[in-house]
Amino acid sequence: MNVKNELKVQALEWTGDSLKVLDQRALPEEIIYDEYTDAVGVAESIVTMRVRGAPAIGIAAAYGVALSVMTHYSSSEANWKDNVLKDIKQLANSRPTAVNLFWALEKMQQLLNNHTGDPTDLIKQSAIKIHQEDIQANQTMGELGADLLGTKPTVMTHCNAGALATGGYGTALGVIRSMYKRGVNKIYAGETRPWLQGARLTVWELAQDNIPATLIADSAAAWLMKSGQLDWIIVGADRIAANGDVANKIGTYSLAVLAKEHGVKMMVVAPVSTIDFAMESGEGIEIEQRHQNELLADCYINNNSKVSAWNPVFDVTPASLITAIVTEKGVVHHPADNGVKHLQ
Repeated sequence: MNVKNELKVQALEWTGDSLKVLDQRALPEEIIYDEYTDAVGVAESIVTMRVRGAPAIGIAAAYGVALSVMTHYSSSEANWKDNVLKDIKQLANSRPTAVNLFWALEKMQQLLNNHTGDPTDLIKQSAIKIHQEDIQANQTMGELGADLLGTKPTVMTHCNAGALATGGYGTALGVIRSMYKRGVNKIYAGETRPWLQGARLTVWELAQDNIPATLIADSAAAWLMKSGQLDWIIVGADRIAANGDVANKIGTYSLAVLAKEHGVKMMVVAPVSTIDFAMESGEGIEIEQRHQNELLADCYINNNSKVSAWNPVFDVTPASLITAIVTEKGVVHHPADNGVKHLQ
């Protein structure tokens, strides 16, 4: 059974026997799909950022569990489930910040724990359902977010929170897609260093759907806001704490600070599965540190240079800087007032 997604861009394609992952490192120059038939390969695709974006990582992990069950299940072997649990652990270790990963794995593991007999079909269908529900949630969030924007707004987005980062349609880009159908003044995308998800992915994805976008250097955002041309910044999230603090791609916090200074509104768009209700505030969110070679030239790394790099992948934006958090269960206005626990 294939998951219905009418967009041209699809980060994940389930064949029924394997998971095809769009290698986002190769975009926009090449469109390459890697095909995986086991959980180890799916975990590697997450670690290496072939697949990225919190919702997409969670969906990929669910399919990874399905592939693990398909690989290991045997009615004649008592320890098959132990092998699946090892795969689940490896998937869980693939990325530390994206809470959707752990949400999906917990959901799949609970199904395994509560099921007797051959779980293969149940697990496969459950992974497909997670994928389908994410697309539906994105479309709902797109409409709810567009309702907040007013008439023909000018917006900016950061990183890539579109179909490439989700099951399809997108979170932040889902709002922008819905908004574009109603009428928009202009769409800006920040380049998003150091991996350039905005420059390589967001503007490419919008171009695939014939949606015009203007790319700016990250350092130009403040001057754009100073010009008075920008109404909203719209971003996704990798983890949201119970008080409304948001972990997202590095650079989001600085945009939120600039937005407050210049009277620009800040919207975060994410499914409820991105909310970590057990985490009271953003202070408890683990910030992933990636290798310094993503920033440094080889000459600094290979010649005993005294030059090093600090490379956090995410930062945390406090709820006090966020105008609204949009989820499929509704919009939380001014999350600093009461947090997001009521969405549980």
